[in-house]
Amino acid sequence: MAMKVGLDVLGGDFAPDANVLGAIAAKEELGERSSIVLFGDGPAIEAILLANGKPKDEFEIVHTTENISMSEHPAKAFLKKPNSSIGLGFKSLQEGSIQAFSSTGNTGAMLVAAMYTIRTIPGVIRPCITTALPILNGGMSILLDVGINSDCKADVLYQFGVLGSILAEQIYNIENPKVGLINIGEEEEKGNMLTQAAHQLMKDSQEYNFIGNIEGRDLFSGKADVVVCDGFTGNVILKQAEALYTLLRKRGVKDEYFERFNYEIYGGTPVLGVNGNVIIGHGISNANAVKNMIKLSVDTAEAKLADRIRKVFK
Repeated sequence: MAMKVGLDVLGGDFAPDANVLGAIAAKEELGERSSIVLFGDGPAIEAILLANGKPKDEFEIVHTTENISMSEHPAKAFLKKPNSSIGLGFKSLQEGSIQAFSSTGNTGAMLVAAMYTIRTIPGVIRPCITTALPILNGGMSILLDVGINSDCKADVLYQFGVLGSILAEQIYNIENPKVGLINIGEEEEKGNMLTQAAHQLMKDSQEYNFIGNIEGRDLFSGKADVVVCDGFTGNVILKQAEALYTLLRKRGVKDEYFERFNYEIYGGTPVLGVNGNVIIGHGISNANAVKNMIKLSVDTAEAKLADRIRKVFK
């Protein structure tokens, strides 16, 4: 059965053009696997489709000109703008008329909308987001959290191991993923009070394959398939990796491995722990990144990721 997925056309720095062009490219690659619903300014969307030789009936369009900008307060803007592209997208997701919703817009508004509409899966302490870490053997690891939860408690980090393992297995086809806790040393007693307490919980887990502490130098080696940390640490790692990739490109360094740090390849990341398939993309996404974000949303919907997480937390 074709997955019906939604896209926020008004979100991101290059909206609406990059988003519509990304949707066109995604539809060409996905074919009958998906039906794409575009939430945004109907006449503007139709004009971009027409300019690119695409009939408007290839997509379902839900018209709105209301957008939550990057500078707006997420909670206030979502409540004030129920007919925003994000608001209408989440309404459709809540009603079940789409199986996934993605946006490169205001991340905070996407998270607030998820909490107000589809809500957190019972048993999940805090939802989180991830990033892909390319490893030298051609595979990848998953790092979480990378920004939602700057301050965490030990039980939250423990659950990140559960959420990351499910994502690794269901979306990235990693069997029995190895889970590591980022720390300043491999020894059990190393680290601050948070990592020491988290290690004590994680080492006795029967829910996933915990291999112990890993250090920053191990991040790209494949030592762990799932790397757990608080959102503050994860965001610093993510931004440092992005900065390194940008620096290498500016210096004219071309390398097959480092090209895999390009965010466009991955498109976005699922929000783990909410009652629906929600994908968040980078605000500077171009059409190629949006295309890959839509493809990820289809993969996530087909894998029934949210349902699988819900079953684990019953």
